[in-house]
Amino acid sequence: MPDLATQAKWDRLAPRFDTMAAKGAEERWQPFKQGLFENMDGKILFLALGTGLDIPFFPTGKDITAIDISPKMVEEAQERLAAYDGTIEAHVMDVHEMPFEPESFDQVFTSCTFCSVPNPVEGLKALHRVLKPGGKLFMFEHTGSRFYPFKPMMNLMTVLTRKIGPDMNRTTVANVKAAGFKVTEVNNVFLDVVKTIKAVKPA
Repeated sequence: MPDLATQAKWDRLAPRFDTMAAKGAEERWQPFKQGLFENMDGKILFLALGTGLDIPFFPTGKDITAIDISPKMVEEAQERLAAYDGTIEAHVMDVHEMPFEPESFDQVFTSCTFCSVPNPVEGLKALHRVLKPGGKLFMFEHTGSRFYPFKPMMNLMTVLTRKIGPDMNRTTVANVKAAGFKVTEVNNVFLDVVKTIKAVKPA
């Protein structure tokens, strides 16, 4: 059974998610996300779909399986899914309970996802399971900071933000390593908080 509390939280946010994103830094991050998505190749798993805001920046003609825990988010994504010039199969699914066979995918992409997965290391281990040996993980994520005053500020913010959305203080790079991946590249996009992460499942 999916995490019903997490599912309900994102279901509530779905109708106004695009408006919230527009008021944030979504436009600022688009070039960095697009640069990451240009690596798409082979059989791809995308986590989490949300309302499909990232779909217009996917390369055309790709074979993508996209999942999201929220039925309402997937519902909101339908127009963007239909407009994509390629194949996207969308599923309502909890990353912790993916039914895919082991070693099913060549690549996994995440976009501002692991700030919200309740058990991030276990979620990343689930991605590790469905990747082929040598398969690649590409992430655009916001994380906690190592530096003062940002680190204590983000710890305090998380007490509030996790009630309505993401955690602000995740140690995502360390979590990727703990899940069995080899991290090959980390690029800071904004301070050490917003970053791209590239990793590989050892062959």
